Amino acid sequence: MIVLTRAIGSYDGALRAIVHAFKYDGRRSLAARLGALMKARGAMVLAGAEAAVPVPLHTSRRRERGFDQAADLARHVGLPVVHALGRIRPTAVQASLPAGRRHANVRDAFALTAAAVPLQGRVVVLVDDVSTTGATLEACARALSGAGVREVRALTAARVVSIRR
Repeated sequence: MIVLTRAIGSYDGALRAIVHAFKYDGRRSLAARLGALMKARGAMVLAGAEAAVPVPLHTSRRRERGFDQAADLARHVGLPVVHALGRIRPTAVQASLPAGRRHANVRDAFALTAAAVPLQGRVVVLVDDVSTTGATLEACARALSGAGVREVRALTAARVVSIRR
């Protein structure tokens, strides 16, 4: 469903601390630098794409946080930002769930907005802060593909990398 993905780096060390400060401490000024790094390191994902689509927060979570971190990041990746998706039901915080429950948590949680109509036949890049299992990105890609988006790619600030044992 998602044909190409990229992240600045692994969600650990300094990058984890920066993303955490941005997302949970409200350090919105970090969005510009993170977005610039996403643009530079994700050039292959962005090449030929026509829009950046931020992964939306549910309105209740956005109200709690005071901003939508994916929308803030999307403004800095160099593509027109299209708010083509809405989160239509609240979901548990993905980070609090084991990997096996994350897909079910976000299943049917996203719906298209009217802004999605012009994206039919286009190449879009989903933008989010962190990808762990890819469940949220896949749920968003499924909704966009259902609207006739030709190709969905994904760009995140960080990617959780686990060591299989």
